[in-house]
Amino acid sequence: MLRAVVDANVYVSAYVRPEGPPGLIIERFLRDAAFEVVLSAEIVEEVLRALAYPRIRKAVRTKVEPELWFEDIVVLAQLVPGEYKVAGVSDDPDDDKYIAAAIEGRAAFVVSGDPDLLDVMEHQGVRIVTPRGFLDLLGV
Repeated sequence: MLRAVVDANVYVSAYVRPEGPPGLIIERFLRDAAFEVVLSAEIVEEVLRALAYPRIRKAVRTKVEPELWFEDIVVLAQLVPGEYKVAGVSDDPDDDKYIAAAIEGRAAFVVSGDPDLLDVMEHQGVRIVTPRGFLDLLGV
């Protein structure tokens, strides 16, 4: 089964526009268990922070609270301790936590729309792919 770390920007996009590629990815995870999600506490914190931004809350068309929506994902995901660290892989040091979580959680993919992460392309066997690219891997 595919294992992936999903970037905060993909979660936020999925929450705001569930009909887009990020939303389809989360739907495939929640409804079909089509792949496994790997998370670290750092990623959970970043996602919750991003979902709380006022501009995100204004853009949403659902009545579901973002924390409750994300909680469903966290409960079903594999949480890694976050002990493994990498540095200097991405041009944005804040992005290295995604690659570290993927390595620690034995995930083959990081799914992201972030240009800094996408520029890495691959690190220690972890491929960084766009949401559309990941959907293709899932056969959607």
